[in-house]
Amino acid sequence: MNKVTPKDIRYADLAAKRFNKRYMGQPEYICLPRSVDEVLAAVQEAVFNKKRLVVRSGGHCLEGFVADPAVQVLVDMSLMTNVYFDQERFAIVVEAGVTVGEMYRRLFLEWGLVLPAGEHPGIGVGGHILGGAFGFICREYGLAADYLYAVEVVTVDAGGTAVSVIATREETDPNRELWWAHTGAGGGNFGIVTRYWLRSPGASGKDPHLALPQAPVYITTFRVGWDWKDIDQTTFSRLIQNFGNWCAQHSAPDTDYTPLFSILFMNHRNMGKVEIKGVCTGNHAAQLIADHLAAIQEGLSTAGIVQTEESSWLQFALNPFPELFQPGFDQVQAKIKDAYFRKPLTADQIHTAYQYLTANLPIGGLLGMATYGGKVNAVPAEATATAQRDSIMDVACNTGWIDPSREAASLEWIRNFYRDLFPESGGVPVPNEQTDGCMINHPDTDMTQAKWNQSGIAWPLLYYKEHYPRLQKVKKAYDPLNFFHHAMSIEAGD
Repeated sequence: MNKVTPKDIRYADLAAKRFNKRYMGQPEYICLPRSVDEVLAAVQEAVFNKKRLVVRSGGHCLEGFVADPAVQVLVDMSLMTNVYFDQERFAIVVEAGVTVGEMYRRLFLEWGLVLPAGEHPGIGVGGHILGGAFGFICREYGLAADYLYAVEVVTVDAGGTAVSVIATREETDPNRELWWAHTGAGGGNFGIVTRYWLRSPGASGKDPHLALPQAPVYITTFRVGWDWKDIDQTTFSRLIQNFGNWCAQHSAPDTDYTPLFSILFMNHRNMGKVEIKGVCTGNHAAQLIADHLAAIQEGLSTAGIVQTEESSWLQFALNPFPELFQPGFDQVQAKIKDAYFRKPLTADQIHTAYQYLTANLPIGGLLGMATYGGKVNAVPAEATATAQRDSIMDVACNTGWIDPSREAASLEWIRNFYRDLFPESGGVPVPNEQTDGCMINHPDTDMTQAKWNQSGIAWPLLYYKEHYPRLQKVKKAYDPLNFFHHAMSIEAGD
């Protein structure tokens, strides 16, 4: 087994491999397995020695589940990077150490295919797909988890033995519930994923070119920007209203606008601009984009500056919106708090956003609003562990800092901002007519604290809704010793 200790030249780089620099772990050693057998050995050794173990793929967990000072053993999946076609299961296999960008590259160059997944190419598929996976082309293709045919998981049984289990979506599979749990229940709950088998629902035959959707031929990106100095409160309100209304009108699975996805970045006034960034595929992209932006800008007193660019799918996928991931991105300390919305923001919520985004504070942050729905909403809620299947937007309050002196003010600002968006539901987006909880791939430990979650609703119900009891049964069946756990892991149930 490839084991890295603090004396090894590789240790510092591996220990620092994490997006959110708020957290710092110092495990006793880091394992770099190259096969499922080596994962089994790493887990078995940790069980025998009673060591706290966690797993990491891309290192993009927003909370400190992996970079936890209590962690003693870190299993890093970076060397398990095979992508190949399994003739027996008629599915494309992607190992858990593959990044989203490398998956896009291999799927496209080998077979001309695509899997809808995350926005940043450096994200690891290991912890991404099992949380649902949300990205630029989800409205057109759905979530990555919707294409999961099978998953290989290293678990620990009641006797403390590490075992490898392959679970499929076949109705006759005795491990089907374990497969289902990996279609949206998040990482670190049941075991270590080593491989995914990916196949479109209903696909059959032996031709790998038909296993997943064909990739777009071209993709058109668009950017719109407004100077904050040109935005008054009326313009601010109208812009958010227009965006929310467009999302409400075009979130159904059969909308003509499934090829279009955009994010409205309502940046803090300190950042100088308000922006929209989006993508659209297909032959009618120019018209769809024009119609979208016309609806968003209707009634505004100032017109945004529009830029469009057409590129191949792979060119875009490997370097999407470079300005979002510019130098310094990998040094950020961040806090992100998101919410699913079923209806647009109310006038009171927009007023709250304006107050926080124009506050005279030395912070950087934003309210992000992403179009959602489309083919995501074509899947029944019970079909996967991803419970939210009728939302129109994913909305997030974000803040980030590099200077440690900015941490306290930034955290206070974002926590109060988010709380005040939901004053009638205890400071969180409870499942109701307007909101529908939160995305587990964007975990927020504030939800576990009574100070910030005063809804009276336990945090798991915000993320998993009515699926939670079912997930608890899976936990009890496959991780009865609770060997795999973190600050927001699923607890075993009856």
